[in-house]
Order: sequence, then C-alpha cells, then structure tokens
Amino acid sequence: MREVYADVITSPSITDDQAIELAEMFRLMGDPSRLRIILACLTAPICVSDLAARTRLSPSLVSHHLRLLRAARLLRGERQGKQVFYSPADEHVRCTITDMVAHVGEQADAEEP
Repeated sequence: MREVYADVITSPSITDDQAIELAEMFRLMGDPSRLRIILACLTAPICVSDLAARTRLSPSLVSHHLRLLRAARLLRGERQGKQVFYSPADEHVRCTITDMVAHVGEQADAEEP
C-alpha cells in the first residue's frame, strides 16, 4: 500500500517555465467569459459572430479573448473563406475541460439530498 502512495507523490515534474505557462493557462480559463468561449468551441468549430451570440458578448470582446486563448495554445483558428472558425487546440484541452465540467456536475449531484 505504501508503494502506491509513493507513486502518487512522484507526479510528473515540470520546469519553472512550464509551471509559469500552466499557471497562465489556468488563469485565463479562470475568467467566466473566456471559459464560456472555450466551452462553446468544444462541440464544433465556431466563428466569432456565433461565439458572440452564444456568449452574449460583443464581437470585439470575443476577439480579444480569442487572441489570449490562442496565444496560450488553448484554442486554434482555421480560416475558411473570410471567416475564422475556432476549436480546441488539441484533445488535451478538450478532455481537460470536458472532465472538469463532468467533475463540477458530480459535485452538484453529490450535494443534493
């Protein structure tokens, strides 16, 4: 039993620069508007105007948030004609957000009498 516990303690190590980058990603996702933008991108690629409508934010504010999320490699944009469609940068981002949404849902279910 003690060996299993030791495995948990020896979690993956990261460099100082990676720790800073990871903390910045979590900080960006800590903003409710940015989190709603990420969530809106999970099911299918979506353009700025549709993101603005879905999140009830102005297109310019959505564009600002997208710039930050793209710089942090959380979202990626793909140009199709005159529009850019946004989606998660990779499956790691999709899975992390999906898992955390499920986790929050489990907490809410556990709290109900």
